[in-house]
Amino acid sequence: MHSTSVYAVKTLPRKEYFASGHRACPGCGEALAVRLVQKVLGRNVVVAAATGCMEIVSSPFPQTSWEVPWIHVAFENAAAVAGGVEKGLEVLKRKGKIKEQKISVVAMAGDGGTADIGLQALSGAMERGHDMLFVCYDNEAYMNTGVQRSSSTPFGALTTTSPVGTQQKGQLTHKKNMAEIAVAHGIPYVATACPSYPLDLAAKVQKGMDADGPAYIHILSVCPSGWGISGDATIKLGRLAVQSGAFPLYEVENGKYKITVDVEELLPLEYYFKPQRRFRHLSKEMTGQIEENVRQKWQELKKRSEGD
Repeated sequence: MHSTSVYAVKTLPRKEYFASGHRACPGCGEALAVRLVQKVLGRNVVVAAATGCMEIVSSPFPQTSWEVPWIHVAFENAAAVAGGVEKGLEVLKRKGKIKEQKISVVAMAGDGGTADIGLQALSGAMERGHDMLFVCYDNEAYMNTGVQRSSSTPFGALTTTSPVGTQQKGQLTHKKNMAEIAVAHGIPYVATACPSYPLDLAAKVQKGMDADGPAYIHILSVCPSGWGISGDATIKLGRLAVQSGAFPLYEVENGKYKITVDVEELLPLEYYFKPQRRFRHLSKEMTGQIEENVRQKWQELKKRSEGD
């Protein structure tokens, strides 16, 4: 397994732009992802962040964990606000109100604020060509409001609104492929990432910042409380998601696919499912059916990456 990256551990910025002391759950993969993303984004950035876990844990009035200009926006319009900020900065530079410099504009949301409630605004921003980066922190459910299903919840997963009983066995639809939806907009850069592979994530954030036009990064953010795992298992579960093919890591630059963390032989999906309470109801037969779907999509991705 390998990852291509412009970063090494010793070259990651030491400065923290997402301060400690926030109120995230122990082992929160989303807080770890935000910290890494902010390291790469640096100081010259404006962040528009949708309602969600990070907004709640990082900004209890009058405190904040954000060391950069940060705007809390409604659940559905992070992309729209970021697009407005990008155009506003463009006008201010043109009028000489602020000096000509690189100021990154970044929208952030969870899977609900991206794949569901925020999809319309995101699609519009990508279609209009705003020079901005959109980062989705995907913990695969509406965790902030009580672990309800989203369109990013994997098939078979238990949530409070995809229950397990005689009539239903968890989530009944497959996870929406937001990365492919972004690719379909013809934007310059799309990637998947996971904080369990921090250098790969850092490299992709840098590419997203440098892209000339819209960029989209979809980050798997392991949620111990929502997934039913211990807080010290976050990094391990992220790696198992990648190594089993449940969440492959790749990028699409100007339409060209590249797997950035290759897996020579996928681990059995059972290794990834077994530690998680949300999948414990699944029979071996159902797990096998899900695994068949995962492996088929992995082979399709490999073909795209190889240019077939």
